[in-house]
Amino acid sequence: MTDRKAQLAANLAQVEERITSACAAVGRKREEVTLIVVTKTYPASDVRMLHELGVRHVAENRDQDAAPKATACADLSLTWHFVGQLQTNKVRSVTSYADVVQSVDRIKLVTALSAAAVRAERELGCLIQVALDAESGERGERGGVAPDGIEELAAAVDAAEGLRLDGLMTVAPLAGPFAGRQRAAFDRLMEFATRLRAGHPAATMVSAGMSADLEDAVAAGATHVRVGTAVLGVRPGLG
Repeated sequence: MTDRKAQLAANLAQVEERITSACAAVGRKREEVTLIVVTKTYPASDVRMLHELGVRHVAENRDQDAAPKATACADLSLTWHFVGQLQTNKVRSVTSYADVVQSVDRIKLVTALSAAAVRAERELGCLIQVALDAESGERGERGGVAPDGIEELAAAVDAAEGLRLDGLMTVAPLAGPFAGRQRAAFDRLMEFATRLRAGHPAATMVSAGMSADLEDAVAAGATHVRVGTAVLGVRPGLG
């Protein structure tokens, strides 16, 4: 085993232990939580090693990094998640490799994703990104729709050809009433997710939590956690 693969294996084992312990602490089964490894700025060779180590869900937040990496790893059985703020001019490219777009936060994006998915003859999973720091009608500092816009967007995704409404996503906010209160933020997201499922029973996915706060997300009920640094290490600076 190479030094890098051994490092990744050790890091994955630590993250696995954290998720398992967090599940046990609140009486959840380990299989209720899916680990998504966020591989941004890291090479396709790392993705290959992660796959060899059992990882099946990976995420990217920039199309210019993701597209060539997904192509290089096209032979692997991976589910690719796009988690960054998405501009409509990147939609066609993202739709060619992403299985799930976790950052749907406006109607214009829904329309563009639908058109691209139909053109590519693919079904694209979509999560509504909820901004807990956004006022009514606004978008959050890190993307996302204000809570009162969830249902309108969900209905648009549900009605759009080529798209599948999978659930909700959030990033712990840096400002507003939930700043520094990750558990409270994730509890709030779960309230919205419960409401969403009342009208859209198949939208069961709740993506929350990263390296620093995955325990809070698991405790709140998240089904997916997005972990980068704790698995891959501190990211190299982007020149």
